[in-house]
Amino acid sequence: MGASWKQKRGGNVGRGKDGKGSTLMLIVDANGLPIGVHVEAAHRHERTQVQDTLVSVFTDEVPERLIGDKAYDSDGLDADLAEQQIAMIAPHRRNRKRKTQDGRPLRRAKRRWKVERAFAWLQNYRRLVVRYERYGVNVLGFVQLACVLILLRQGF
Repeated sequence: MGASWKQKRGGNVGRGKDGKGSTLMLIVDANGLPIGVHVEAAHRHERTQVQDTLVSVFTDEVPERLIGDKAYDSDGLDADLAEQQIAMIAPHRRNRKRKTQDGRPLRRAKRRWKVERAFAWLQNYRRLVVRYERYGVNVLGFVQLACVLILLRQGF
């Protein structure tokens, strides 16, 4: 647990663009069912949290590809994931000098709505809409519980 639980406003709380809060990172399978979840402070960039989220996957198998938004467009992240045989599919940022992906993999990014649907399923649990818990491990526990309930509801 370390010193994160001793922070004044609890662990994994940081200043984001909408005030103080936490970021919820979610990995879903091809059907949109959650298979990995990670909670981190809101001030950390999403790109730096990908490896921690991959460690938190519930299943034994590693995903073949990750689909993300423009925030995940990074040469460093692409190289790190390539070492693990994971393809990163993300639209290019507007200021990208060297294009790294053609149109074919980017068509898979249209399926990103399944990730948004999984976040909508998590919003059905009122305790997750607003962070009532002070400690980050409690928030993570409730998010994992909600993921298990979603998996059970879908007949996984």
